[in-house]
Amino acid sequence: MSKGIFTVPEPINERVRNYAPGTHERETLKEEIERLRSQVLDIPMVIGGEEIRTNNLVPIYPPHDRKHLLANFHKGDASHVQMAIKAALEAKERWAALGWEHRASIFLKAAELIAGPYGDTINAATMLGQSKNVMQAEIDSACEMADFLRFNVKFMSEIYEQQPISSEGIWNRVEQRPLEGFVFALTPFNFTSIAGNLPTAPAMMGNTVVWKCSNTQVYSAKVLMDAFVEAGVPAGVINLMFVSGPVAGNEIFSHPDFAGIHFTGSTEVFQHMWKTIGGNIEKYKSYPRIVGETGGKDFIFAHPTADKKALVVAMVRGAFEFQGQKCSAASRAYIPESMWPEVRERMENMMKGIKMGPPEDFTNFFNAVIDEVSFDKLAGFIDRAEKDEDAEVIIGGGYDKSVGFFIEPTVILTTNPKYITMEEELFGPVLSIYVYKDDKIPETVEILNDTSMYALTGAIFSQDRYSIDCLTEKLSNCAGNFYINDKPTGAVVGQQPFGGARGSGTNDKAGSLINMMRWVSPRTIKETFVPAQDYRYPFMEED
Repeated sequence: MSKGIFTVPEPINERVRNYAPGTHERETLKEEIERLRSQVLDIPMVIGGEEIRTNNLVPIYPPHDRKHLLANFHKGDASHVQMAIKAALEAKERWAALGWEHRASIFLKAAELIAGPYGDTINAATMLGQSKNVMQAEIDSACEMADFLRFNVKFMSEIYEQQPISSEGIWNRVEQRPLEGFVFALTPFNFTSIAGNLPTAPAMMGNTVVWKCSNTQVYSAKVLMDAFVEAGVPAGVINLMFVSGPVAGNEIFSHPDFAGIHFTGSTEVFQHMWKTIGGNIEKYKSYPRIVGETGGKDFIFAHPTADKKALVVAMVRGAFEFQGQKCSAASRAYIPESMWPEVRERMENMMKGIKMGPPEDFTNFFNAVIDEVSFDKLAGFIDRAEKDEDAEVIIGGGYDKSVGFFIEPTVILTTNPKYITMEEELFGPVLSIYVYKDDKIPETVEILNDTSMYALTGAIFSQDRYSIDCLTEKLSNCAGNFYINDKPTGAVVGQQPFGGARGSGTNDKAGSLINMMRWVSPRTIKETFVPAQDYRYPFMEED
């Protein structure tokens, strides 16, 4: 078999299609949406390359259309977790031994499939199953998923290229081994691309993976798994199971071959898992890699010199795209008193034009929240703000779940910078605003810094370069992704590696070489060409 030092294709971010009226992509996507709505899919687990059906069926309904049955998935139990672990371990040796260029080829093919033949299907599934409008689905499920795969292949090759220097008569090498054991990928509902990246990033580096997706993302997870299988991912390398979190955790975190977790989700769940792993540490063959991106209480801080129009657009888009169900969504804003009247008027006028409804209607900017639990939680915070003396709902505030889980984009004005909706992650379309006095910038920045346990994303708006420099420095630990004169959402793979610290996770930067390094265990090899023949050193000789 021929060998070589291979150069992978240079990754380029996938072009985002605009779906304007009259375009071919608009026509074909609408056809695919209708095709998916016209059938009820049967979705099995995929373990060891086999479709696993339990007949314990869980129905899937669009969040915006509670009466329309899209699919049923087969729910598993502890035996299926054990089956997935066994399959991953059985596939491990052969997968790890496969040349890295073959792993690269598989995932580059997956990128081509997702950006091409699977593009309409993955977008339509995300729109229907997660209630995303067409643009949010496009940038997430088709474009970002393809970007993750292509850029991660490039990062993989760069990791393998990193080698130590060698002195005379010696050849030093570093080989990057996959972790010893299996990796657990626990993925969220809100980004199809994250759900795809969390299992594929470790797999690309030679690991085998047990993947549990969110129950509210099963519909698009099936499409991803179909694409991975068609791309040539061997049986047992990625095992997709549908079980409850506690059931998965009980089996996985007590297994001696547990080697790492790749997670996106809530801070509370991540902290609980970390404690469990720590409590079981003596059971494992190695210290597991714990990689997680969790919550955010993401901010926008406006300086008195801010461009008001750009600021309002950033608040509306940053807070309300995908119903605020992004870890990076703007959920608190600090506005100077001098510009607040104009900012408020502009925001009220802009939000009057927001149309809410199902994503099948491409004119809708705003859709439903993911499920009833989320709906009830958000409605409770809105009701509380209506009653509390230090808060006021100034825009929106309506909600209705008779047809779908619809909550109006809502703005709360508070006189208390420590009000609950300024501190807690709501994960929904609620933006809380605190108006500060123009001469209290330093004090307000300190409040911002101390208000939240999170440090995921944040944005500042200013036209004064000295202020930009000062705020960037003062808020250096407030956000792993920091934006100047832009909304705090929309990180692009290869351009803005994503992740935060504090209560927001381990900041291992999805979509970067940093993250890929977490899924290998390096071995240093020193080869000496002419070994010493005598134990004695020259200094030992007599004068």
